[in-house]
Amino acid sequence: MRLHPILVQLFILSFLLTSTVFAQQAETIDKKVNELEQPLYSPFIERYMLDELKSLRQEQQALKAEMIDKVANAKLESSDRALRYTADTTNNIFYIITAAASILVLLGWKSINDIKVHMESSTTKRIEKLTLEYEKRLNALEDTIKERSNQIVTAQKELSDSNLVHSLWMRAGLEKSDQEKMNIYDQILELSPHDVEALTYKADILLDMNDDSWAISLVNQALEIDSEYAFAYWQRACAKAKLEQKNEAIEDIKQAIDLSPPLREELMGEMYFESLKDDEAFIALAEL
Repeated sequence: MRLHPILVQLFILSFLLTSTVFAQQAETIDKKVNELEQPLYSPFIERYMLDELKSLRQEQQALKAEMIDKVANAKLESSDRALRYTADTTNNIFYIITAAASILVLLGWKSINDIKVHMESSTTKRIEKLTLEYEKRLNALEDTIKERSNQIVTAQKELSDSNLVHSLWMRAGLEKSDQEKMNIYDQILELSPHDVEALTYKADILLDMNDDSWAISLVNQALEIDSEYAFAYWQRACAKAKLEQKNEAIEDIKQAIDLSPPLREELMGEMYFESLKDDEAFIALAEL
């Protein structure tokens, strides 16, 4: 049985107070007894009282002995717990040291210097890995920024070229001289080499200037870029008709009309088709 130190102290204090009170009462009783002129009690009563006082003193002595024994046991248990705690702590420390030493042996580390070297090596490798990773990210980010910058520059150039081409087309519509129109179409083709409209209109001017072979070459180039451009077939039909290649001209006319039906209304008005107006296939196309 273990007693809390505070309870033990309270018990001792109460025992001392009780002893003091009993001592004071005994002194008071003795004083009053000495002052008496005659006995207050009969011998029988006095004997009874003396027996009670003896019994009370014996109980006090037994209680005091029991209290001393309990206090001693409590101190002994407290000392025993302190010793056990110290021993357990010391054992745990030795266990930790032993486990750490075993781990070091398993890892091949023989000294603190080995641990330091290993930690430095691990830290260096980790830093190098992180550095490489961030370099890759920075390179990827740099490539992305360059790509976006190039896209922006390209878009700005395309927008600028588009505005310039538009203004050149407006100038071409106002020009009266075929040579000036040719120059404008050449400027458009410098900015946009795959402009099928510019190629076809340039072929039309070349056809008027009797440069039929060059005109056909430009029209074929336009059709390679866009095989669905109806006016290119029309211009090639004009060149073929001018060169008396009637069957090929009629095939190009059919293709042009299939792609753009409103061109049928222009058949009889096209001057380069004069040589075809007596052809039955041409007449059939015009009458549909």
